[in-house]
Amino acid sequence: MDNSNRHQKSAEAFVRLLDIMDDLREKCPWDKKQTIESLRNLTIEETYELADAIMDNDWKGIKEELGDLTLHIVFYAKIGIEQNQFTLEEALNAVCDKLIERHPHIYGDTVVENEEDVKRNWEKIKLKTGKKGVLSGVPKSLPAMVKAYRMQEKTAKVGFEWENKEQVWEKVEEEINEFREVSKGEIINPEKVEEEFGDILFSMINYARFIDVDPETALEKINKKFKYRFEYIEKNAKKSLEEMSLSEMDALWDEAKNSVRDM
Repeated sequence: MDNSNRHQKSAEAFVRLLDIMDDLREKCPWDKKQTIESLRNLTIEETYELADAIMDNDWKGIKEELGDLTLHIVFYAKIGIEQNQFTLEEALNAVCDKLIERHPHIYGDTVVENEEDVKRNWEKIKLKTGKKGVLSGVPKSLPAMVKAYRMQEKTAKVGFEWENKEQVWEKVEEEINEFREVSKGEIINPEKVEEEFGDILFSMINYARFIDVDPETALEKINKKFKYRFEYIEKNAKKSLEEMSLSEMDALWDEAKNSVRDM
């Protein structure tokens, strides 16, 4: 199927969803009751379900969750029309205009050499078109690790950046030493310990960026591995975990590490 036929099929499916949304909003008690505020948490949940499917490389799940998120987009747009705030066409045309404006190397005469040039141009154009500051586009409700990565990524585009990864690693070591200093001794200031620990995490995220590691993805893979190995212990324990010694649990942990299905 060529692109034009595929686009036509997609348009037909999208119009079908719009028609169903109209019906639900008019006839279903639950759908009629929803507001943008009541949908917010559900949308966040759907987004995390998509993220889970992506981490599991579950294409069937990805397809399903993309459908769910598209439903939410249509739902918000329907409410926007009802509140005389915006139409779906306006939202779609706005993002189309934004993409064209921010890709002058495709729709204009700007020349780029690589991906980094594209990102730098994107940030410069954003600042010229009403963004209050480099970090203004970073959502406040992002998870802390993702937010740290995005802030570092954005400020780097305007030159606020280390020259090389060795400098970043020196900063990591500096923060670790500062943490050690404030966390030892008889009297410990919990707020200072927390602050210095946060500095370690922030600098480690920066180092991850320099070596092309997504820290959120890396940590989530370790979470999955830990979960599998601990559940292996639970499944194969001959007695309750409370009755097991640490060495007995470690033995099962090592079995999990060596198993074919280890995550």
